[in-house]
Amino acid sequence: MSPSLQKIFSEIEQLTPEEQLTVMGHLVERVKKHITQVQVKRKWSDLKGIASYPLFGEDAQDWVSQHRREGDAHRERLLRTEE
Repeated sequence: MSPSLQKIFSEIEQLTPEEQLTVMGHLVERVKKHITQVQVKRKWSDLKGIASYPLFGEDAQDWVSQHRREGDAHRERLLRTEE
């Protein structure tokens, strides 16, 4: 431990409990600011290539085509029942 840190600790020990809590609160706020500044914002493009292809065992274009066909069939059934 550095001499300056030892000096700070000895000075903190001389403070009242309320003053020590104030010092602790100040340090916590400083660390919170530092942590939030250090956190890196992730981009969706960073996820590229993480999952193996195909992720769920199905080709994406096949999945889209199948769901479009199902949606078309559902709409057709709805239109027929309205007539």
